[in-house]
Amino acid sequence: MSKRDYYEVLGVAKTATEKELKKAYKRLAMKCHPDRNPGDESAVEKFKELQEAYDILSDGNKRAAYDQYGHAGVEQSRGGGGGGQGFDDIFGDMFGDIFGGGGGGGRGGRQRGPARGADLRYNMELSLEEAVKGVSKDIQVPSLQGCGDCHGSGAKKGTSANTCGTCHGQGQVQMRQGFFAVQQACPNCRGKGKIIKDPCRTCHGEGRYEKTKTLAVKIPAGVDTGDRIRLNGEGEAGEAGAGNGDLYVQVHVKDHNIFERDGNNLYCEMPISFSEAALGGDIEVPTLDGKVKLKIGSETQTGRMFRMRGKGVKSVRSHSTGDLICKVVVETPVKLTEHQRKILKEFDSAVSGSSREHKPKAEGFFDSVKNFFNDLNS
Repeated sequence: MSKRDYYEVLGVAKTATEKELKKAYKRLAMKCHPDRNPGDESAVEKFKELQEAYDILSDGNKRAAYDQYGHAGVEQSRGGGGGGQGFDDIFGDMFGDIFGGGGGGGRGGRQRGPARGADLRYNMELSLEEAVKGVSKDIQVPSLQGCGDCHGSGAKKGTSANTCGTCHGQGQVQMRQGFFAVQQACPNCRGKGKIIKDPCRTCHGEGRYEKTKTLAVKIPAGVDTGDRIRLNGEGEAGEAGAGNGDLYVQVHVKDHNIFERDGNNLYCEMPISFSEAALGGDIEVPTLDGKVKLKIGSETQTGRMFRMRGKGVKSVRSHSTGDLICKVVVETPVKLTEHQRKILKEFDSAVSGSSREHKPKAEGFFDSVKNFFNDLNS
């Protein structure tokens, strides 16, 4: 066994309290526990080293002797297996969920009851319209359902299961190997604590069987990608008649070909002609409730944003409603006829003489470019 300083092994200061010692031990033991590192001999040694250090420092008398005389002060009192808080005590609450809970036998053991059914997840794709307005959908979910003939017991009607003689109904047995002990599911009853001699013919002694059920799911208005809807008790049936798990419907909203959603706001791009941008007027803008008119002023530049209040998404968590933000994009005409080209050239000639007045952005840009090169050459 290593003779490293016990405080160094646990990564704590010499003034560490009992609570700090226990916390450090649990954290490190979780990492190097042999059951989590199968085949790793170094993990076994580290785990033994941790348990030895904790065994000494968690005992007030042993810790005092160690603080005064070091390893020599505790060599005689340590013995072979270690006192203090051993495997059964500390791992009854630390590894319960990972290794099946603290079964019977040994200190800190507790009887393992029937397990609650597993939670299920269903991924649902919605269109933007469905997500914004809400919808009711039927879904089919395969899951383990409780057997109605045996009411989840697994035993044929009129009979009952017998207590397992190997684990005495605990569902777990303790295997000791040298320095430490490990609890595992009873191999005779497979962790159930009961032996069924005359199994139910419907579920073959399992108490549950797989069945696909159809559920009507109501999706509230305003949901978005990442939202979850919980259906209580619609998951898998539990063991031996224990409670059902829950079903979680995970929402994913598909991309829309017109609108883009950001929270409760909707965004869209609206192409307008050159003449509409220059002269202004009313244009029709699509919303999720139909078309509405939007008035744009004369001399509107491409990229300008118009906000239409209350035309976005109503929040699923409050009464507020987002806006529709419409970005206008001036579209350059294509496939011009000769007549159209002639008209545009005449128009360009008409505004070229006073371009600063008609094209202030362009003139300002070129002034900036000219000043930039003048500064470079000076």
